[in-house]
Amino acid sequence: MKNLSIVRLKIFFIFITISSLNATSMEVLEVRMLDSYSITKEFPGKLLPVQQSKLSFQISGKVNDIYVDVGDVVKKGDILAKLDDREALARLNQAKASYDLSKQVLDRFVDLRQKGHISIQDLDRAKSDFTISKSQFEFYKVKLEQTNLISPFDAVIQSRFLDIGSVINSGVSILEIIDSKYVEAHISLPVIFLNDMQIGKLYNFDVNGEIFQASFSRIAPMSPGGSNSRLAIFKFSDLLNPGSITNLKLKVIKKSRGTWVPLKSLSQSDEGLWAIYTIDEQKEIVRDLVEIIYFEDEYAYVNGTINNGDLVILGGASKIIAGKKINL
Repeated sequence: MKNLSIVRLKIFFIFITISSLNATSMEVLEVRMLDSYSITKEFPGKLLPVQQSKLSFQISGKVNDIYVDVGDVVKKGDILAKLDDREALARLNQAKASYDLSKQVLDRFVDLRQKGHISIQDLDRAKSDFTISKSQFEFYKVKLEQTNLISPFDAVIQSRFLDIGSVINSGVSILEIIDSKYVEAHISLPVIFLNDMQIGKLYNFDVNGEIFQASFSRIAPMSPGGSNSRLAIFKFSDLLNPGSITNLKLKVIKKSRGTWVPLKSLSQSDEGLWAIYTIDEQKEIVRDLVEIIYFEDEYAYVNGTINNGDLVILGGASKIIAGKKINL
C-alpha cells in the first residue's frame, strides 16, 4: 500500500466457518474510524532563476571591452562591458565647457542686475542659456554612462553573444545573466490541492535525490489553457542549479470521518454507493453501504454505516451470503 499510513489499520486473520458452505478462511479488518486522512502526491516542475535578463547597450557603438565570460559571478553595479566612449566623452567635455561659461555669465548678470546695469530681459536670457547648457551637460553625462553595460543584480553569466570589436545598434543582446542567489520552482497544481496549501509555508522538494525545502511564494492569477490547475511558485533559499527538474512532495491532511479499507473488499452498489460486508456482534454477515471519499493505489478511504470495531471481510464478496451466521 503506497503512501498510506498502515499503522492506522489493524488487520486480523481469523479462520471462520460459514453455515451451508465448506470450511474456509477469511481475512477480516477491524474498523478503526479516523477524523482525517492524508494525501501524499508528487508533482514535477522545473527550477528557474528568480531573475534572468538579456543585457544590451542603450546606444549604438563599437564594443571596446567585455570583462566577463560564461560562468563568471558578478555583483550588482559591476561594469560587464564597454563601448568606445571617445565621442561621448568629447561631447560631454564640450557640454561642460558651455555649462561652466553660462554659469559664469549668469552669476555676472545677477550681480549687474542688482546694480541696475542690465535689463530684466538680459537676465532672463542668461538664465535660459544656463538652463539649456545645464540640461545638455546632464544629457551627455548620461550618454557617457550608457557606454558601460552594468549588472542590475548579483548574477552569474549565462551566455555571451558578441566579442570585442563588434559594431552594434542599441538593443542588441550582449550577455545573458541569471540570479546567483535564489531559484524558484514552477509547479502546475490542481486547484483541489491548492485550497489546502498556505502562502509562506515550507514544502519539501526532491532535487536529484536530495530533499530541499522551499517557501510557497505565490500563485499565477490565471489557469493555463482553461485547465483546473494553477501555476504555483516556490522560492528556495538554497542556491540550486537552474534548469534542473524537481518534484514537489506534497502531503495534505483532509478532515473527514472515515476509515481505510482495501478496494478488494468493496463491490459497486446503487446511486454511487459501494457495498462492504462486515461481521456484527451476533456473528452475522451484514451488507453495509459506504461512500468512497478518496482512493489511492489498492486502498480507499470510506464512510458509511460501518462503525468502530466492525470486522470487514476483505474479499470474496461473490461467495458471501448476507444474514448468514458464522462460527468463530
